[in-house]
Amino acid sequence: MLHFSYYRSDDLEEWSLVGRLAGPWADELRSVWRRIRRHVPRAHTVVDLKDVTSVDDAGAQLLAEMRAAGAHLVPQGIQPFGGGRR
Repeated sequence: MLHFSYYRSDDLEEWSLVGRLAGPWADELRSVWRRIRRHVPRAHTVVDLKDVTSVDDAGAQLLAEMRAAGAHLVPQGIQPFGGGRR
């Protein structure tokens, strides 16, 4: 499961992700990301990944799209999909 929150001020757009960035949850986040990016003027974007526990191929592709769009990713604590914290 993935939970995410979104905060926007005049010059900052912040996404905070918690849980597994995988499969249908990555697809849902991609949908929300694209919808907001179409309707909101561009601001400095930060994606907080500190509480993401795992990422599969779909999640990795989404993160690559976010980075290509100019988002700054804060990636502490991520484990490969299927792996556990050690």
